[in-house]
Order: sequence, then C-alpha cells, then structure tokens
Amino acid sequence: MSALASDTAMILAAGLGKRMRPLTASQPKPLVRVAGKALIDHALDRLAEAGIAKAVVNVHYLADALEAHVLARQAPKVTVSDERGLLLETGGGMVKALPHLPDPFFALNADNIWLDGPKSAFEDLSRRWDPKTMDALLLVVPHARAMNFEGPGDFHMDPLGRLSRRRPGRIAPFIFTGIQLVSHRLLRDAPEGPFSTNILWTRAMEEGRLYGLSFTGLWFEVGTPQMIRPTEEALAGG
Repeated sequence: MSALASDTAMILAAGLGKRMRPLTASQPKPLVRVAGKALIDHALDRLAEAGIAKAVVNVHYLADALEAHVLARQAPKVTVSDERGLLLETGGGMVKALPHLPDPFFALNADNIWLDGPKSAFEDLSRRWDPKTMDALLLVVPHARAMNFEGPGDFHMDPLGRLSRRRPGRIAPFIFTGIQLVSHRLLRDAPEGPFSTNILWTRAMEEGRLYGLSFTGLWFEVGTPQMIRPTEEALAGG
C-alpha cells in the first residue's frame, strides 16, 4: 500500500436526508441499507480497507441511532462530532470537528458508494496531493463513470487539474463524488455557524488552489429511494 496523505477521514453524516424520504422518516440516511449494508458502513469499510485508522463522524438528525451504530465499530476508530444542538452544514461541520482532524484530512459524504479503479480512491488522492499548491483536492468523476446520476455536472478542469464551476447553460464534464482531501488552509477565517463548503471552494478557486482528480473507478449516486435497486444490481454484477 502506498503512503496515504492522512490517517484520518471525516464523514459528513449529519444531514436531514430529505431526498431519501420516506426511508428517512424513522432512521438517519446513513443507516439506510443498500446491498445488505448501511450506507455509512460502505464508506467506513472503504476507509478501513485503505488503511485509514481514524474517522470523525458528525451527527444531528436521529443522532442517537447513528452514534450507537458507528461507535460499535472497531476499524476505523470513530470519534463523534456532536451537532445535535445545531446542524452546521458541510463547512461548519468541518470547522467544528477541526480539533480532531490532522492537516490534511480526507472528507467524504456518508452516502458514498464506489468501486475503486486500479488503486483506492484514497491512494490516488494521496499520490496527487501537493500542499504547496492545493487547499483541497476533489475526487471528480466523468459522466460515463457516474451511475444513476442525472444532471449537468459540477466542474470543468484545466490541464493542470484546477477546477472551475459549471457555466450557466452548459454541461460540465465532471461530477463531485463527495470525496476530497482537505488542508486546514481551506478552513482559515471560516464563517461562524452553519455554512456550505462551497464558500471556501470559491475562495480557493479564485486563488487557483482548488484542484480535481478524475476518478478511475465507478461512483454511484444514491440520493433517493429509487436509486437503491439499480445500485444493488450493479454491485451484484461487480
């Protein structure tokens, strides 16, 4: 296994899961089962396989059930970042968890399911990481490798790998997978309270410090109940 850029990942798991209703009426979205396994366990198992020792999981909606589930795991070792009092969104959640996060750290959404290419996503990001030029390195995927995804895409990428947002009325060739490698520098001077990481990405883009890496595996969008069965069928087929 090649050296990883970090031994810690944050899993963003605090959201309300509105798009996954009615399955999330009585359980948090990360505990919705796909292919016989809770969504968050797909992500945590990948972290363990890659050799990432520690995970920080933020909780808010139906937090007791999610907390009990993740703390029962042996690997990776889970620390809970408690947002029961106030849902802080993606950016605010990272800032609150910062005392538990080394520089840099991996971050990923709790509903990510993917099949790696020749190397693990975390090895690929680590190999590409350059702290001198990057505030964040986002794992992006072309449309052909994004299963269940219907949308115009998120980013354009220049020959050096720097990202820019999709232009109005255009299709962007790359979709954000929800997986990234983040420097503490991205989070400097962050707003207080709830805010989206998009604010910090915009600043990093303007400074030429937001980079992307094209994923060589397959990534599955699992945002709604209708996406579960096609994902399970694809996983069963390998």
